[in-house]
Amino acid sequence: MNRRNIIAIATLALALSLTSCDSSSRQTAETLLEEATQLFHDGDYDVALSKLDSLRKIYPNAIETRRKALTLKQDISLKQAQEDLARTDSLLQAVTHDYNYQKTKVDKDREQLRATEEELSMFNKTKQKLDSLKVRFDMQCAKIKYIHKKQKEDIK
Repeated sequence: MNRRNIIAIATLALALSLTSCDSSSRQTAETLLEEATQLFHDGDYDVALSKLDSLRKIYPNAIETRRKALTLKQDISLKQAQEDLARTDSLLQAVTHDYNYQKTKVDKDREQLRATEEELSMFNKTKQKLDSLKVRFDMQCAKIKYIHKKQKEDIK
């Protein structure tokens, strides 16, 4: 064998070994994606996101798998935001009810000059909590709207 043949064979062997490693990496990346998908369906969002972050860091060349992972990450973020929105909405309704009750009582006590410092303090704290929940509610709504927008863009 001459030198050119030896170089050609060595190059071919190297290419084949890189291809098999790439195939193995792709398969491992797909396995991580499947695990993350199952965790998402089981409601274990934080661990699923951790798997997706690992996939992104460990397998930067698994482009198609990472594309699927991005879609899954959007789905997880959407689900988390929707669940937080539902919890926030329930709290918001309860605190709104408390605030309205306290407001009526404080207004009545103020008119009669019987409002206590403790009553006014509790009323102010309830108002702060209500305002905070309203901001959180609005932020989750905006987040959900943004994720839906990104999902529609990705479909195009």
